[in-house]
Amino acid sequence: MIHCSSLGKTALLIAMAEGNETEDYVLGAREKGFEVVAGKVGSMDVQKIIAAVETAAKRGGLTDDSYRSQHALYHAILDALQGLGRGPLQLGNILRTVGLRFAVVKGPRTLEDVDDLWIAVSMYGMIGAPIKGHEHEVCGLGVNHL
Repeated sequence: MIHCSSLGKTALLIAMAEGNETEDYVLGAREKGFEVVAGKVGSMDVQKIIAAVETAAKRGGLTDDSYRSQHALYHAILDALQGLGRGPLQLGNILRTVGLRFAVVKGPRTLEDVDDLWIAVSMYGMIGAPIKGHEHEVCGLGVNHL
């Protein structure tokens, strides 16, 4: 069982988990009261990455149609992408691609702050030229209040 004491740490651990670990980490986070979705995306198009995360969060019930909910998720995604790209993320237009695992976690910022509601987006994977062997690991995290 993972130590899920904060929203961001939980999101990062889930995104970085491999194989069967992912489901164990998701179940552990849910037992602590966090809402979680996890997924994978690979693309040379930043908009496709954003759409994949937004779709997973919506289907998983972590966001609704309200502006507040969508806005918080969008900014958490942008913050995570900033971490991946070491600044503004550029992919296809400079011949770069990513293969990522991501997690979206909703809940209190910490287990002690149960009155607040936040959303975290984490991404972990590979970035590089679209040629096998020309990539390296990357990680990004975005946390925003709801």
